[in-house]
Amino acid sequence: MITVTINGVQKTYAQGTTYETIANEYQKEYGGLIALVAANGKIRELFKKVLKDCDIRFFTLKDDVGAKTYVRTATMLFLKAVHDVCGPEAALKSRVEFAVGNGLYINTQGVYTASEATAARIKERMRQLVAQKTPFLKRSYPMDEAVELFREHHMEDKLKLFKYRRSSFVNIYEIEGYFDYYYGYMLPNAGYVQWFDVLAYEGGFMLLLPDKKDPCTIAPFVERKKLFHTLKEAEEWGSRIGVSTVGDLNDKIVAGELNDLILVQEALQERRIGEIAKEIVNRGDVKFIMIAGPSSSGKTSLSHRLSIQLRTMGKHPHPIALDDYFVNRELTPRDENGNYNFECLEAIDVKLFNENMLQLLAGERVELPTFNFKTGQREYNGNFMQLEADDILVIEGIHGLNEKMSYALPEKSKYKIYISALTNINIDEHNRIPTTDGRLLRRMVRDARTRGADAKRTIGMWPSVRRGEEENIFPFQEDADAMFNSVLIYELAVLKQYAEPLLFKIEKGEPEYYEAKRLLKFLEYFLGMPSEALPNNSIGREFVGGSCFKV
Repeated sequence: MITVTINGVQKTYAQGTTYETIANEYQKEYGGLIALVAANGKIRELFKKVLKDCDIRFFTLKDDVGAKTYVRTATMLFLKAVHDVCGPEAALKSRVEFAVGNGLYINTQGVYTASEATAARIKERMRQLVAQKTPFLKRSYPMDEAVELFREHHMEDKLKLFKYRRSSFVNIYEIEGYFDYYYGYMLPNAGYVQWFDVLAYEGGFMLLLPDKKDPCTIAPFVERKKLFHTLKEAEEWGSRIGVSTVGDLNDKIVAGELNDLILVQEALQERRIGEIAKEIVNRGDVKFIMIAGPSSSGKTSLSHRLSIQLRTMGKHPHPIALDDYFVNRELTPRDENGNYNFECLEAIDVKLFNENMLQLLAGERVELPTFNFKTGQREYNGNFMQLEADDILVIEGIHGLNEKMSYALPEKSKYKIYISALTNINIDEHNRIPTTDGRLLRRMVRDARTRGADAKRTIGMWPSVRRGEEENIFPFQEDADAMFNSVLIYELAVLKQYAEPLLFKIEKGEPEYYEAKRLLKFLEYFLGMPSEALPNNSIGREFVGGSCFKV
């Protein structure tokens, strides 16, 4: 017998009892489905067996690691259904590309028909596997055997990926004869994947999955066409230049083709910024450029580079930060935990902002405020402004796209830009990289460099940052006149050098440890590359340092 401690209470079990058996005993005490456990600080899948005394913590679908496990398991279940309904090549060639709201877009790459009829057949096969509680089996293969298995199943993307892996063993999952590799944990059987839907969409499929806030509900799919086409454009561009996966990028690094790749990427972004500037000027009436995007999306660098493009067209851009319109600290609303909520609209003096902007639009001379973040007070330091005919204001802040932020300004005087780092590279065909991972690593590296903040603090505050984005930014992204993707196709290979030492400092037992270990494992896929070749106006410089702009 072995002793298991759960919530401070000890119980005895026969050696070899599965974690799933123990989880089932405690399920009624938890609000969400238990997906994983941590045994003595190490995350374990539920089908694993308890072999020694341990202290257990449960993770549910409401926890980030549990939600990711559900998505991963549902994805493999979808591909197994494609394999059974449309054939092995269809599953092999299906590319899991990106998320749009609660939908995961899967591209058929023209190998099989993406119709509602096919979607219904795939969904029905998934439901059959769920009803049968078909198990997911995990086996650790020696690297040579795994590579031979990938070769036998024509998994060229995985062959390329594992060419650069140093591990001696590879974990491969199987469900009823269908094999695949996944980065991360899996649920024990298909019966856990109870909530999903499948829709035919834009030449592929949307696999609809629940949000971790409400993991037992599938919300209706809400189209976000501008976001979808921006993401799709990025995926197609990566494919055209031969960098669709991490293995492709590693090949470029080994071949010494990085400088060329950097030049092409930077040229693409500069061209897009120039196109946006030209559209602004052609409209004629634009006086306010409103830039908004989630944390670490590169808003500051974009505002500088856009300003330079506007100057080449005879405009005189002036930056304004919405943060300078924060209300005084004592007037800032508080969240449910009693902490200041700096990300809600009520933290901004919206009335004063609109009054000042209308005064400027009328040609008046206005003294603009500056917010002192040390004292938490608004100050006036002689920052006067008066707009001339060719002057234009470049306004940056998380509420820039919210019509309530600029309610008094004429619509024709505004041009709205949504910016985000929309990842356009996959680990392999079936393992996507969430855009949030790239932004988290960006912020971690920047905060360590500019604010002396360690990775523990950045990871700890990330859920709060994400909640603010969900509430204040993402609902308004489709209202933008233009979307700008700030991701650099090679940036994770650069950030790796800076992020890994920060992540290794997080000790076992700290709440942020599990996320740190996940990110470290993720970064292992990339060969590192130096930052020296980045131009000094690159958006990447906003995070690793060396920018020619004040960022």
